Amino acid sequence: MSDALPRFELPPDDPERSPITGWTRAHWQTTGLRWLDHVRRHDSPGGGLPRLPGRVTADGPRRESMETVGRSFLLAASLIAGAAPETAEPLAERYARAMLAGTDPDGPESWPRGVTCRAPVTGVTNSIVEAANIAFGLHISRERLWDRLTAPERRRIAGWLRHHARLEVWHNNWQLFPAMAEAFLTSVGEDTSGCTGTRNVARVESWYLEQGWYTDGPEHAIDYYNAWAIHPYLWAWYRMTDRTATAEGARHLDRLGQFVTSYARTVAPDGSMLHVGRSLSYRTGALAAVWCAEISGVNPLSPGATRRLASGVLARFVSHGVGIDRPLDLGWYRPYEPVAQTYSGFGSAYLAGIGFLGLALGPDAPVWTDTEQPQPTDSEFGTHAWPALGWLVTTQRDGIVRLANHGSDHCEIPVEPTRPDPDDPHYAKLAYSTHTAPGTAAAWEDGVDSHPALLDADGRASRRGPLRAVRVDGTVAASVQLPQRDGRVLPGCAITSVTLPHDAHEVRAHLVRSPGGHTVREGGWAVADDLPLTAEKRSGAASVTNRQGLTARVVALHGYDAAEVFTYQDANAMGPHSAVPALTATADPGDTVLVSLHTLARSTPLPEPPVVAVAGTVVTVSWPDGSEQRVNLATCCPWDGRIPGTTTV
Repeated sequence: MSDALPRFELPPDDPERSPITGWTRAHWQTTGLRWLDHVRRHDSPGGGLPRLPGRVTADGPRRESMETVGRSFLLAASLIAGAAPETAEPLAERYARAMLAGTDPDGPESWPRGVTCRAPVTGVTNSIVEAANIAFGLHISRERLWDRLTAPERRRIAGWLRHHARLEVWHNNWQLFPAMAEAFLTSVGEDTSGCTGTRNVARVESWYLEQGWYTDGPEHAIDYYNAWAIHPYLWAWYRMTDRTATAEGARHLDRLGQFVTSYARTVAPDGSMLHVGRSLSYRTGALAAVWCAEISGVNPLSPGATRRLASGVLARFVSHGVGIDRPLDLGWYRPYEPVAQTYSGFGSAYLAGIGFLGLALGPDAPVWTDTEQPQPTDSEFGTHAWPALGWLVTTQRDGIVRLANHGSDHCEIPVEPTRPDPDDPHYAKLAYSTHTAPGTAAAWEDGVDSHPALLDADGRASRRGPLRAVRVDGTVAASVQLPQRDGRVLPGCAITSVTLPHDAHEVRAHLVRSPGGHTVREGGWAVADDLPLTAEKRSGAASVTNRQGLTARVVALHGYDAAEVFTYQDANAMGPHSAVPALTATADPGDTVLVSLHTLARSTPLPEPPVVAVAGTVVTVSWPDGSEQRVNLATCCPWDGRIPGTTTV
């Protein structure tokens, strides 16, 4: 550590230019420099192997240090491109020095080289990711960094990039990593023989769903990798290969604009993002696609609305101290490693820096000079359907955004019944929100929150596993799961689940098909706080409330026997204490219909509930505003009907 950490002070708010957030470009630059200063303070003599505090993966600290350079360079590159010379030039010198140290194969700070990703994998693979990040950053900062290197220096870095551009990688967003390295080499006239970037990009484009969203590979995994990897790297690839004006390039820009429209509907007015999907420690990286659209002139949001949305997200994290008194950590609003993956190390979270791409635009850009305008969720309330994703997104009037998830499961239908359960708490839940996080650690083992489960004789909850059918139509979303545990589907069991949202409420209805005798349990949202929560339980209803007034409530409407509250410590990214309200029932042989009302709200009193009627498998919901929803659980989500352990359905 080279020196003491100075006091962090943001510039004064600008109520005239930024009447909603107060934030300006100066706030962004001050924050970005603070994040980078943490890396500088833990730097190595040559700059190539900074050693931040935090977790080290099985690949070892040298890989983590390489990752720290590559990812923090994403933030630095935008400042190098768009900041004044007195800020940009020291950063350019610092990162050029780090890259030259890391790419010197015989130097004391040389970086490990990636290997082709084929099973079984041996050796370090994540250097392929950092090759892509460095290529992206070099493209953004080219005039002030790459173009000022000597010819031998350029050859050294190009050789390291070329090695990675020729590797085979996993069949998901990783396809874009060697393509990134190849594209940058192409843009600067370097040799790219033996590379397959065009093929890789075509593979990723084939995973497109709708409204700007891609699934992350053959698995139906939908998450922020769209925002911080797929869209930014496709955007940069078309630019670096001079294909933006082609039909394919124009198609991607259209998809990019559509993505910004849909993504903007997932950000709450206070800047909170939906807490869903993996690698959530990348946080503000989700803003990268918005900035790409702004730079390319395809942003459907006005410049003022763009800054309002982006500043709201960054300000929200900064208000919780993210990156202020310590380097970016693995967590969300606080350090919390259960949200991280096994491959996440002490520098991983710095991918958040790609969300500062707007700083590559100079201070005179309209996105920095125009007056802030409201973002969509400031005034557009209601539910939006994304059928190909299996998602319904609801904006509540109290500023919470909810996701009903009937499509993303991040797992494949198993070929062999002995596969371990592939579920992940950040994909497997029926519901997510901007103000709650799914239960992890012990809470994930219990599998209570936002999950309809069958309990075995030991009280263990079934897993949702891969979804067998999905349907989203208007404001109705449905899916079919075959409950499983220990890699085996429970014999003769299937659950059809339906979500019917309405402002702060949603009705969840389930058709449970089973031999009978199973206990069925369904939980609401997990609410967290720094202190234990307030819980209430009575016959057929339960609720939990934190000190900020956020309440999750469940009410039995049909078929449930009892209500419970589950409490946890250190099992939620939003706070050390968490609690979940839940309902239980006993499944009859054949079909069992269960209906519950779920509420997540910050308002007092809670909104008036609906009236629900059940006739056979038909559920009718009459809302207080006079609207009505009706669904037949037996026919709403067609599937092949095959259930292990039965002959007919």
